[in-house]
Amino acid sequence: MSKRVRVRFAPSPTGGLHLGGMRTVLYNYLFAKQQGGDFVLRIEDTDQSRYVDGAEDYIFNCLRWCGLEPDESPGKPGKFGPYRQSERKPMYREYAERLVSTGHAYYAFDTPDDLDKMRSEFKTDTNPSPQYDHTVRNNMKNSLVLPPAEVQSLLEANTPHVIRIKMFPGEKISFIDMVRGEVTFETSVVDDKVLLKADGMPTYHLAVVVDDYLMQITHAFRGEEWLPSAPVHIELWKHLFGLEAMPQWAHLPLILGPNGKLSKRDGAKYGFPVFAMNWTDPKTGELVKGFHDMGFLPEAFINLLALLGWNDGTEQEVFTKEELIAKFSIDRVHNGGAKFDYEKAKWFNHEWIKKSSGQALLSHVNAQLNENGIEADEQILIKVIDLVKERCTLLTDFFEQSAFFFRDPATVDLSPIKPKWTEDKKIFFLEYCKRLKSLTSLTSADAESIFKLLAAEKNIKPGELQLPLRIMLVGGKFGPPVFDIASLIGIDATCARINRSLDLLSQN
Repeated sequence: MSKRVRVRFAPSPTGGLHLGGMRTVLYNYLFAKQQGGDFVLRIEDTDQSRYVDGAEDYIFNCLRWCGLEPDESPGKPGKFGPYRQSERKPMYREYAERLVSTGHAYYAFDTPDDLDKMRSEFKTDTNPSPQYDHTVRNNMKNSLVLPPAEVQSLLEANTPHVIRIKMFPGEKISFIDMVRGEVTFETSVVDDKVLLKADGMPTYHLAVVVDDYLMQITHAFRGEEWLPSAPVHIELWKHLFGLEAMPQWAHLPLILGPNGKLSKRDGAKYGFPVFAMNWTDPKTGELVKGFHDMGFLPEAFINLLALLGWNDGTEQEVFTKEELIAKFSIDRVHNGGAKFDYEKAKWFNHEWIKKSSGQALLSHVNAQLNENGIEADEQILIKVIDLVKERCTLLTDFFEQSAFFFRDPATVDLSPIKPKWTEDKKIFFLEYCKRLKSLTSLTSADAESIFKLLAAEKNIKPGELQLPLRIMLVGGKFGPPVFDIASLIGIDATCARINRSLDLLSQN
């Protein structure tokens, strides 16, 4: 491509970052990096009534956790700033006024009561929700019907007004979508959207076109919910900057939950995360769970996101970020909805945990242990992680699977041992501890060799003794190979736990 690729993600700081938004981030990022271009983060905060404190920082934190940080943003400005629309407010009126002067937009002075009256008077069985469009506008209070002198008087008196696009009925508007191919609209069914609000702030429709032009955006990937707005945006491009300047568009398919479009209510109902990170609404106190806090690795999260609506044409499912950059192609994005499957999401995380080294997982697991009051020696923890990781689907599983390496189990479930417990087995474990204490250090091989030799001497099958040993050391019927556990916790802890269990068994 002769023109440098520039893509953008333009969220509104109104709440948590949904799976669909994060997938849009990822596809933008992958495309930009593959093409050697720029990934821009622009904050679309023109609707100040919906602005939520903390939401902007939350967005940055989500992208940072995933390793999808932008090349340009409010926190990393480039030459195309500012990167918050609220800071670009003065420039938008110029473009809206230009459209009015060329006959492609108009002033509308309608009050909220006027709009309510219109919706009531024009309501029919076939049109229960009338829109402000070509069938209605000539009956409203706007510069298309008011005498020019009256319009000028209203403007000079600072009468509250908006600027609306003027859609011309009976035309067809088409464009080539990178995902869907040719898409065509009838202008007769498109309403006259507000471009500039009464407070001087632009709506999304005007701001996205002006900003994409001024920031030299070459490709715009967004959710398919914005597809109905495409004819309005195309008209704005045509009359402000020329269609040759318009970015190539790709409207991404919806992510589907159990009952249609995935929503945060699905997460609450079915117990799975729908946001990248935990989000607590400061107004309501409502907590919506996120993948980060549920115990997902960022590598697994972007892996599962990438495959929600895309594949590379092979059977491969586990991809590194570098592989995704190399293989991503927008023409392999599906045009139908992608069903989110939480069990599959956990499968991705399990695969990534298994393939990650103890060193790579160290900080994640250490954080889990620290939250539960355990301070672990890092070198031992790395060995523990490598022992137990295949048993962990989520990072939160590491506490249960590894806590017993660093502190005695709070409880010991001896019920599986009691039915077949004998005095001979008690003698075996007392002797086993005695032999272990004759050593200066303990390897897994030593622990197993002594165990099996002693079992042979006592004429007891090793299989009858391994489960009791596991429960004594761990507290239950779980964990990695039992002699590895003994080796890592050491001779003193191994014998202390055995003796504790023997004392408990003697009390029954």
